Amino acid sequence: MWEVVAPGALPPAPRRRSRWPMVEVAMATRRGRALRQHGRGATPAAGGAALPGAAEVGRPRPFTPAAVAAAAAAPRAAGPRNRSRSFAARPGECSETVNSGIKSLYLTPSIKPKPNLCIESMPSEMLMKIFSYLDAVSLLCVGCVNKHFYHLANDNGIWLKIYSSCFQPKRTIWKMESEQTETVSLGCATLHDRKPGYWKKEYIFKQIAAVKTRVMRLVKPVDPYTGLPCKNKEAMKVSGLSWIIVLKDKNGKEHVMEKANLSFKDTSVTILWYSTNWPCLDILSTLKLFGVMPLLPDQSRAPNKNGPRRRSLIAEYHLANLTESSVAVGADKLVQLFSLNPGLLVGLWKEKNEIAFVMVSLHYHQLLERSTLGSATVQYALPPHEPVLDDVDPEYGLHDYNLHLDIHGGSCTYLCGTFKSLFCRKGDIENGYLRLTVVSLKDNTKHLPLIGTVGLSWETDVFKGNVKDCYVMDVTLLDETGKPFWCFSAPVYMELSSKASSLYDYMGHIYTTNYADSEGKVCVEFVWLEETEEYFIVNLVLYISTKKVNNWYGTNY
Repeated sequence: MWEVVAPGALPPAPRRRSRWPMVEVAMATRRGRALRQHGRGATPAAGGAALPGAAEVGRPRPFTPAAVAAAAAAPRAAGPRNRSRSFAARPGECSETVNSGIKSLYLTPSIKPKPNLCIESMPSEMLMKIFSYLDAVSLLCVGCVNKHFYHLANDNGIWLKIYSSCFQPKRTIWKMESEQTETVSLGCATLHDRKPGYWKKEYIFKQIAAVKTRVMRLVKPVDPYTGLPCKNKEAMKVSGLSWIIVLKDKNGKEHVMEKANLSFKDTSVTILWYSTNWPCLDILSTLKLFGVMPLLPDQSRAPNKNGPRRRSLIAEYHLANLTESSVAVGADKLVQLFSLNPGLLVGLWKEKNEIAFVMVSLHYHQLLERSTLGSATVQYALPPHEPVLDDVDPEYGLHDYNLHLDIHGGSCTYLCGTFKSLFCRKGDIENGYLRLTVVSLKDNTKHLPLIGTVGLSWETDVFKGNVKDCYVMDVTLLDETGKPFWCFSAPVYMELSSKASSLYDYMGHIYTTNYADSEGKVCVEFVWLEETEEYFIVNLVLYISTKKVNNWYGTNY
């Protein structure tokens, strides 16, 4: 081993001659300095002779006698020999030079690459401290990163702090004279006695129960004209409810559309999605409509789309051969509209035949249940109706119907009216339908005008438009007890009739609107008056399926 002499120390004691004289010669010359640089992974200075491997930069090489001998045997650089550096004249200088060389090789700290610092490499205690400053929604999101974060984010201490800040734990102390309630601090026993994640579940379940209680309080008052909750809009806002559509192509890839405009009416809500990044129509197979509600709704801020949410499937539509399998309901200069039941409207650009926007109209009847109680794959099944039998009334189920009708075009409302005491005689039952006459051609006192120019408004990021003679019709039919019996909201259109008006009071073109589903049909006749430039409803008839009536009332018509 070589002896390391620190500067300023006593001279070393006499020692025997080195076994490797060539080492002293190499270290005393210019080649020795190059060897030291080569050992550190650097290239020699300009003008010096390059050693084999000196250009390679890497980890410091070990200082061994074999490496020194190889460096000394290398050919000497051209130039005059420096006689003044001969160790034959200065043997003491040789020892000091060798010692300093060895010291520089072994005592110089090696340069190590800096480690990649990331939050996952931090100690668990520090991560727990960081997680303790997060709110409940952020803590749930962090738990989805990996297993380590999931276990840390389930800590009962963090969740108990969040739980206590929202729901003050209380206990009741009974006394002889009065009852006293006081807040109790939950200690360490509460943390250790529970499994990890216990207070997380308690907080989530209690938050859901609190939101449900607020929603039920809002939907309890019922409008006597519509038979629907009076504060549907407020209840949806409290629950944080929103709607999205998911487009699935033939390869199974899903495209989620969330940006939407909402338009609330008396009995329905119209939702319009528009974007510049719609997928190609030819590759699309299905469209799914979901109700989305945050797991922990926060009224103080807008819902976070990256937070934990629940999806409820409302409807599924098939988009293959859309222009052939759907009904064209109207067009303007830019778009053409196609309708799919129930209540879906797809606008296509005329030039490109690609999607411009998607619109859907949802009736309020059990909308909250359908938007929140279903799953991501299964729709919410409405509870079966239990009929109330009546053996006294021979025309039970044929009378005392009430109708609430809304006709609107997105932002504008053209008609909103209620019609009471509708009935059907047994002789009017034909082809499996009950005929309920709302507005008759013969009774001109009940003819109704439509306010404004009828048309359906639409918009995208760049364009806006209005498709004439197209509108949304909301029908709410109540039974004799005031409960919703048949409800729907759907886009429809006016079609010019070939027959002329036979009414003396109205001279103009006749337009008709027809709607049909599995439970009934609606037929409307309009007359266009050129003088006042407005439509009049001169005939409105509802046809109710006898199967629907028999299942509802327990009859046999």
